[in-house]
Amino acid sequence: MAAPDTSHDPAMLALQALIWTLAEPARASRLLDVTGLTPADLKASAGDPATLSALLGFLEAHEPDLVACAAEIGVKPEALVAAHRSLEA
Repeated sequence: MAAPDTSHDPAMLALQALIWTLAEPARASRLLDVTGLTPADLKASAGDPATLSALLGFLEAHEPDLVACAAEIGVKPEALVAAHRSLEA
């Protein structure tokens, strides 16, 4: 197996993580509950760095999801953490 690519753009990584997160209804519901976003808010701000940062923070706060998401999108968990830090700045 090839090493995961960690050279992705932070916003692109976050969007991939958002898709992964929303793929499971329970996880999507938890995202909305934790972040305080409504589905309409999320739809309207999906490309906003603050929203993407909140999503990555959500994943970072629950390591099993962070690890599973990273594996699914083909990056190391550290790449998602770095993307979070980049989007926070």
